[in-house]
Amino acid sequence: MPLRTLFFDAAGTLIRPAEPVGKTYAQHALQQGIVAAPEAIMQAFRMAWKETPPPLHPTGQASADDDRGWWLALVGDVFGRVLGAPLAEATLETLFSGLYLHYAQPQAWSVFDDVVPTLEDLARDHRLLVVSNFDRRLRSILAGHDLLRFFGQVIISSEVGAAKPHPRMFEAALVAGDCLPQEALHIGDDLKCDLKGAQSCGIHAFHVVRPENGLEVLVQKVRSGAYSGLH
Repeated sequence: MPLRTLFFDAAGTLIRPAEPVGKTYAQHALQQGIVAAPEAIMQAFRMAWKETPPPLHPTGQASADDDRGWWLALVGDVFGRVLGAPLAEATLETLFSGLYLHYAQPQAWSVFDDVVPTLEDLARDHRLLVVSNFDRRLRSILAGHDLLRFFGQVIISSEVGAAKPHPRMFEAALVAGDCLPQEALHIGDDLKCDLKGAQSCGIHAFHVVRPENGLEVLVQKVRSGAYSGLH
């Protein structure tokens, strides 16, 4: 069956933080009088990210706070691990608010070099959607990098009420893309959320692993029709 629609993950696939997360967190913490090494923060962030269940809301319900509370708890966990004790509630809220606003800015993110040429090529004859574990900040970030023009819709987990690899995300994408699972290809960098999540719903998947399996390879595979079972 011909490939009609391509779903693109965002963070790690289209965009990435402009500077290391540990460095940004450390700079914002210092403004609150908190001294923490960027490397220790990064290690704690990876652990907290791995161990924190993704947001999940009742079927048919979006997140009431756009998943801001989930991020607040994650940041609190990160600094609790680094400092050995939880931050005071007021301190955490002030620190988190600065980080939350920072990552809402397009300049806090950079676009991978292979993204625009790939989107320009594939948008000529495919419908493109973003399918991301993100919140409403993503739209302004993509708009700030002039990427929204390529996408028919942006499907985000805070609005769906579930995060990849939950089937609800991919079901929402199929409805938005008006296509069958076998007519769609999901592209992302996360093995569990993107590759296995899509495949569990019967959707073809392409695992982005730069530089050896970047978006240039994706274009070649799509153009040659060799996208079935991609990994």
